[in-house]
Amino acid sequence: MGIITCSGITKKFGNFTALNSVSLDIPKGKIFGLLGPNGAGKTTLIRIINQITLPDSGELLFNGAPIRPSDVENIGYLPEERGLYKKMKVGEQAIYLAKLKGMSGKQATKELKEWFVKFSIQGWWDKKVEELSKGMAQKIQFITTVMHKPQLLILDEPFSGFDPVNVNLIRKEILALKEAGTTIILSTHNMESVEELCDNIALINKSNLIVAGGVDEIRRKYGNNHVEVIYRGTDPVALAGAPVTVVSDDIYKGNRRAVLDVSGGATSAQILGELIKGNDIVSYQELMPRMNDIFIKLVTNN
Repeated sequence: MGIITCSGITKKFGNFTALNSVSLDIPKGKIFGLLGPNGAGKTTLIRIINQITLPDSGELLFNGAPIRPSDVENIGYLPEERGLYKKMKVGEQAIYLAKLKGMSGKQATKELKEWFVKFSIQGWWDKKVEELSKGMAQKIQFITTVMHKPQLLILDEPFSGFDPVNVNLIRKEILALKEAGTTIILSTHNMESVEELCDNIALINKSNLIVAGGVDEIRRKYGNNHVEVIYRGTDPVALAGAPVTVVSDDIYKGNRRAVLDVSGGATSAQILGELIKGNDIVSYQELMPRMNDIFIKLVTNN
């Protein structure tokens, strides 16, 4: 049983179906990618988890029990639409938001000071929000989303608008939160981030759940049974003793690169056994499709 279990969640707005009987399980302590094109239903599902709106039918469990309004204190939500009170001072607003999550003023101040130092923004405590750059404001919102140590953290496009240095900073903090036991739902269109961070994903398209599972499992499922061999040599690779097909074999950065189709059932041991007879192997790896390619394939076919 995951931290969030959705069973047959359906939500309609008039004649429009935003979610159509969606069932999925979000495991504890993992980074879960919630994917889909704009308008697919992701935001509606996030709003249901946050109890901003209710489903028309279906059941949503939090830690194995029907979700309750009080569970929101255990959830941190960073929406894609950023928003802070522009006339308030940064520190004052951060403390206010922390109190809304059940923290005392003393505890919030202590935690916030530590986070501000970690993010190198301690000099902005008494500045007004309207004086902040977009990236600086996003740092503040990230901090106020995670500082109460929620069991479940929902991040909607958390890297949007950040430069590479700050993207790396936020990525490190997300991984640290995971290591500390936080479950993270990451809603993003950045497939590179999905491959780097996510353990599991769910793809929603046109209100329906299209695929869900482990990232590596899904990449293998939609792969084409190809492996890549980089080797030193002047002649194309010879593999008479293994049931494979050579898809391509070309010069590659001073070496040779062969792509082999192993759908005939050849094992890595068989292939490497043949390769080492007359070749100096540089690298050998399974070629799995990128999440971006799988995303496009599934979305355009549904």
